[in-house]
Amino acid sequence: MAKRDFYEILGVPKNAPDTDIKKAYRKVALKYHPDRNPDDKEAEDKFKEAAEAYEILSDADKRARYDRYGHAGVNNQGGGFSGGGSMNMEDIFEHFGDIFGDSGSPFESFFGGGRSRGATKGQRGSNLRIKVSLTLEEVAKGITKKIKVKKQSACDTCGGSGAKDASSVSTCGTCRGSGYVRQVKSTFLGQMQTTAACPTCKGSGQTITANCASCKGDGRMYAEETLDIEIPAGVAEGMQLSMRGKGNAGKAGGPSGDLLIVIEEIEHPTLLRDGNNVIYDLFLNFADAALGTAVQVPTLDGDVKIKVPAGSQAGKIFRLKGKGIPEVQGYKKGDQLINVNIWTPKKLSDEETKLLEKMRDMPAFKPAPGKDEKGFFERMKDFFE
Repeated sequence: MAKRDFYEILGVPKNAPDTDIKKAYRKVALKYHPDRNPDDKEAEDKFKEAAEAYEILSDADKRARYDRYGHAGVNNQGGGFSGGGSMNMEDIFEHFGDIFGDSGSPFESFFGGGRSRGATKGQRGSNLRIKVSLTLEEVAKGITKKIKVKKQSACDTCGGSGAKDASSVSTCGTCRGSGYVRQVKSTFLGQMQTTAACPTCKGSGQTITANCASCKGDGRMYAEETLDIEIPAGVAEGMQLSMRGKGNAGKAGGPSGDLLIVIEEIEHPTLLRDGNNVIYDLFLNFADAALGTAVQVPTLDGDVKIKVPAGSQAGKIFRLKGKGIPEVQGYKKGDQLINVNIWTPKKLSDEETKLLEKMRDMPAFKPAPGKDEKGFFERMKDFFE
């Protein structure tokens, strides 16, 4: 089933400012929130759909890619964009809890009670960002890249706990091991209840009496990890992929951050990318253009031979169907466009000059464009309409 437009899901125009997008998401999310619609699968799906739309449209980079490429620019790639479609309910509350209040539930925040949600223990690790350079051939076919990443990983000695040994860990006295504390305040709306990470144990639910000697109690150490990153065909310059949980390790048992992969395209020596099409400039001498010839041209799949008919004019465009770049997670594939250029020599020998002088006044060499001869802009219009 095709995804709905993100702007349509939130009910905002494409030029909506960030503040309107946030207000629209809150309105839709409140309408379909699980607390208001218990055991309603359709409402849950719409709640997740709204979360995915907000995640993309609230991020300037993701929104720009979505505006340019549509869903193809922000779909799950190489471990998954972190869109709502791949997130569970806890992910959504963790990412967008500020929309509803600290607890993640608007009804719990404003009126007290309601559905309680277990806090995520520990501190989440930070995201890592790397750049991956791809040739045009790799972009066209997709590739698995083996990348070495230096990052914070769980300490091998203590397993990430930060404690010297098992006896050096005790239950936090402030939160009694839950990892969070609740506060109830009276407001004009009634009792307002909030949930926050315990200030004593930082959300871990435990306190350490003796630190691990290797990591000095942090639970993490820098290490190098080799990752296989699957990059799908059709990605573009500046597109960002993410691998969930492959960033820096969390602290005190918290989840790891994500690895963000930014795509860079290496300039091709002979081909130019234009969206999903590739363009090649073919230079012919006057004799070949006038008499016709067969030439080898490079493509992303190797050289192919094309026939140039007699009388080909400068600016003529040949199309090689399906020799371009595929859509990301799509079925369509671009073409290769071959633009004919007539090579004009800059220096001539005496003999060459005499031959051209003789041909200059011959009838066939007098320009006489007919109605069928289209200009450059008309030809380009025919190809891209």
